[in-house]
Amino acid sequence: MEGEEAGGGVDWDSLAEAASGAVGALVSTTVLYPLDTCKTKFQADVQTDHGGHKYRNLSDVFWEAIKKKQFLSLYQGLKTKNIQSFISQFVYFYGYSYFKRVYLEKSGAKSIGTKANLLIAAAAGACTVVVTQPLDTASSRMQTSAFGKSKGLRATLAEGTWLEAFDGLGISLMLTCNPSIQYTVFDQLKHKLIQRQKRKAESAGDSSPVALSAFSAFLLGAISKSVATILTYPLIRCKVMIQAADPDDDDEDESERPGHSRPPKTMLGAMCAMWQNEGIPGFFKGIHAQILKTVLSSALLLMIKEKISKFTWISLLALRRYLFVSQKRIKSA
Repeated sequence: MEGEEAGGGVDWDSLAEAASGAVGALVSTTVLYPLDTCKTKFQADVQTDHGGHKYRNLSDVFWEAIKKKQFLSLYQGLKTKNIQSFISQFVYFYGYSYFKRVYLEKSGAKSIGTKANLLIAAAAGACTVVVTQPLDTASSRMQTSAFGKSKGLRATLAEGTWLEAFDGLGISLMLTCNPSIQYTVFDQLKHKLIQRQKRKAESAGDSSPVALSAFSAFLLGAISKSVATILTYPLIRCKVMIQAADPDDDDEDESERPGHSRPPKTMLGAMCAMWQNEGIPGFFKGIHAQILKTVLSSALLLMIKEKISKFTWISLLALRRYLFVSQKRIKSA
């Protein structure tokens, strides 16, 4: 086969899927990063015994940056976040597409069921988490640092031990069910919508290929991510609290928040802190910000991915052809 000779065993379908997803993640992360920073600092803020919350609303974080003339600090950690987003989405989409193809080949099934889809998505998510956890931890520390005091990636990771770079790994592995739920819901809704569009096209005598519109992809992405976020939010907040920067490093913040303490380093510690200081509402503090950010980000990612997947595939076909021709020249030389 030409594809096998040129690709050297490369799964080009999975590669195209991964590249499209990674580019979509890069764009959505950059566009929505100030909102992500505000959301993360708001989630990391826990009520203390001696004082209230530093941030009462999501907008308080934004106005703090404005008052301190540190608006650009809303972008602190953007480079690390972009690296993490690109790698994580590439690994996830490649793994998801690859595991899905292998499952269909081994089982002989024509389509994948919901249970199998969840397991495949979880496996792809677990691979992604292990690879990108240090970047995720560093990004959270940068975002929750005092405005204007964020350090670079190397300096941030050097503050603690290598083991501490994997803070929240257990919760991150548990949260692999989040994209599993999201992409399963998205795929199922997409399949039903495309089938309905095909039936309409066939009845009208139209044989042209059917594809999701940008609005449909955005809407399905928003719905699927909302479902996943609501179901997993307490774990999401626990992870942010565990990865948050140590407030002792933020000198000017000490006078603003008396009785501050170090962030909890375990899921149990985070759960206890929320329960003791905030009660049940603490488990869902900032959920509106999380839904707003993640829904917009995921919907934008999936919309971009759907729109550039054809261009990505054409580009990879050109690359595969080039590799094939190059190999033939080398063999004939």
